[in-house]
Amino acid sequence: MNIRNFAIIAHVDHGKSTLADRLLEITGTVSARQMRSQLLDSNPIERERGITIKLAPVRMSYTLNAERYTLNLIDTPGHVDFSYEVSRSLAACEGAILLVDATQGVQAQTLAHYHQAQKLGLTIIPVINKIDITTADIEGAKKQLKEILNLDSPLLVSAKTGAGVPELLTAIIHRIPSPRRSSSEGGPTRALVFNSNFDPHLTTGSTYWARMPKHLPLKLGFLPLNAPPLPHYLPEK
Repeated sequence: MNIRNFAIIAHVDHGKSTLADRLLEITGTVSARQMRSQLLDSNPIERERGITIKLAPVRMSYTLNAERYTLNLIDTPGHVDFSYEVSRSLAACEGAILLVDATQGVQAQTLAHYHQAQKLGLTIIPVINKIDITTADIEGAKKQLKEILNLDSPLLVSAKTGAGVPELLTAIIHRIPSPRRSSSEGGPTRALVFNSNFDPHLTTGSTYWARMPKHLPLKLGFLPLNAPPLPHYLPEK
């Protein structure tokens, strides 16, 4: 199954949304004409303040060695106040890109998100960002990743210039496992609804994104206005 489900996790302002921009650009999901900074941050407050508040899922296609892959990315918030968004995102993935700012190193939410991903058994790809900045301390960031999180051989990227991002896409395909089918074949259909939004102009009412263990790993669907309430996901303490 050529599908990879992954999230980008990091401390606030370490470059998650900028990296998502480059992934969208390099995979050809968004044309150069349509591209704008922080494309997945659709909330006006997010764009005004330059921070991510709500998780943002997107599906990309990428060809590696003449084979086509579907890459399902979830961009997540970095601020501690929105950690529930991160927990929902990680529950829908098999892997996570742990992004570290080369000028800041490992910070509080880097550590918190790492432990959350580790607890869920996700494949974690350590990545050092902002290597193009003159004040970047790449060796210091590597040392912190090793000493604090026991993570070796981080990838080096510049989300701003795109340097190292093609290598990151290759690592995502090679390291993150494809989704496994549910072991409860024949049982009731189950799904994790991890994102939704309401549009008054749609006759269907709401758009939702769900993780379907028995069918498509990530599925886009619609709920009618009079739909019964869905059970919600509560992260484990």
